[in-house]
Amino acid sequence: MPNPTKEELLAPIAELEAKVEGRKPAGLTFKVSEKGGVSVYGLGRFPVTLHYEQ
Repeated sequence: MPNPTKEELLAPIAELEAKVEGRKPAGLTFKVSEKGGVSVYGLGRFPVTLHYEQ
């Protein structure tokens, strides 16, 4: 099995970098529930929900 050239190795990396540059950050999203809880999306993997009592 022949060794790949430098260009063959860099081509997939360039494609992945182009995909990442095309994404824009979602930012923060807030939602208020019927019971008055405020959920914050975009801080981490899961939403953070705060209630009045907290």
